[in-house]
Amino acid sequence: MPGARLSPQDRLAIATGLAKGLDYAAIARLIARPTSTVTREIARNGGPGRYRAETAQRATARRARRRPGLPRPTGGGTGVPDGRDPAAIADFAGRLADLLVQLGLPRMVARVLSCLYVTDSGSLSAADLVQRLGVSPASVSKAVGYLADQGLIHRERDGHGRREQYTIDGDIWYRSMLASAQRNALLAEFARTGADLLGAATPAGQRLDTAADFLAEIGTDLVRAVERRRSGTGMS
Repeated sequence: MPGARLSPQDRLAIATGLAKGLDYAAIARLIARPTSTVTREIARNGGPGRYRAETAQRATARRARRRPGLPRPTGGGTGVPDGRDPAAIADFAGRLADLLVQLGLPRMVARVLSCLYVTDSGSLSAADLVQRLGVSPASVSKAVGYLADQGLIHRERDGHGRREQYTIDGDIWYRSMLASAQRNALLAEFARTGADLLGAATPAGQRLDTAADFLAEIGTDLVRAVERRRSGTGMS
């Protein structure tokens, strides 16, 4: 079923399809799954050239053992309401963390971010995160420090002013995209400096000058896109 976890038989079919040279869409049709599921499964288990059904199954079992359980209900109202599947949400949180790792975030940072993201309140204390993720307070402290420095979470005090809460809000991707645009601008400026140093007429200088133009243009387009989306003028 499309919403269920991949079985060992599904993984064997994926490996067989890859060996036959089938594309991801064709393999997805064979096992009646979305193409995105097949793409993610192959990407997280070595890619098309290294995918092995048995290895993928063992890796999935290991991730499931490491994966935090669903956030438990607390006095702060951060639990999951009745009617939703805790196991499915925990699985989603784990897969979100895996995806964020593939996109470049450190593992613990990705786990903290995904844990916050699937919590209705969007706010957890350090103690909550330690309990839900099954890790040390030091690991959580380092991860939330990284996220706070990147502007992806806010530090707040609870109603009694005793415990620090870490909060995620709807602007996280807006701030993330702006941060990405700023990094592109820095890279563009650095590349432009290198082009001037090496000389615009040299192959190396031309290469850096082209990179600078590209990075600057992408950064500008990204800022315009997120600002337009945030203001609502770019929404259909």
